[in-house]
Amino acid sequence: MKTYLVPIDFSEAALNAADFAAHLSNQSDVINIILVNAYYISPYEQMLPNPDMMMIREQEIEENVATRFKQLQNLKHKLSKQVREGVKIHIKVNRSHLLRAVVDITENEHVDLVILGSIGNSTVRENNTGLGSHVIKISKASPVPVIVVPPVYSYKPIKKAVIAFDFKKVKDNVPVDCLKKLLGDKKMRLLIVNIDPENKYGAADEELLAEEAVLHNMLQQYEPEYFYINESNVISGVLDFAAEKNAQIVIALPHRYSFLQSILHNSISQQLAANSQVPVLLLK
Repeated sequence: MKTYLVPIDFSEAALNAADFAAHLSNQSDVINIILVNAYYISPYEQMLPNPDMMMIREQEIEENVATRFKQLQNLKHKLSKQVREGVKIHIKVNRSHLLRAVVDITENEHVDLVILGSIGNSTVRENNTGLGSHVIKISKASPVPVIVVPPVYSYKPIKKAVIAFDFKKVKDNVPVDCLKKLLGDKKMRLLIVNIDPENKYGAADEELLAEEAVLHNMLQQYEPEYFYINESNVISGVLDFAAEKNAQIVIALPHRYSFLQSILHNSISQQLAANSQVPVLLLK
């Protein structure tokens, strides 16, 4: 994990995500943190008047870009006091749509992790609850893992991580290389929780036990602990468990083995991120 990307729309949630990224650098090997503000103006907005019969002039656009860049500079100055020594903070004002900006920068700058606030300015303006639409779009399109940070979350060193998933087709379901790249040699407790409403584990289901054995071999270097919860609601079961164990992050694993499961995963991941009081890491 050498490079983090943090989209900034100057909402409280985005600023909190930047603060999270800065503090996370103190327990990771990150070298670069990129702060990007996406400022897209359609060519039509420059050619045609708005309902107030006003047209956006190029000078206004340049002034807005300069203002946004100055705001990013101020944020960079603040975060520079929080990051680990040697970490470099880069700032960009990108003239693309947010989604395009994130995908392009991720590919061009070899970003390893995107860190987002769970809501943005548009979500606040529209009085919406739950995840901002930008989070859903970015989490789906991003080629790298995404951490979604709640707007009022105060950073705590990550000592416990809850990994939530079902024990089905573990070899296809668990992106081991990605997970190991994220964890590295970090000293943290991994709590692997399986929501087991049918109590298959208690009934010593052979298929379930076999899948657990496969997972154990994959992650044995981290000495994970395994838990089974008889809870019909996956979301509340995982989040209640994370709260009970005082975990600092929830990790949601992707389901890769069918289109239907992929849709299900997106739904569960988004609900986890929308309802969680701690950051949620969405793996790829």
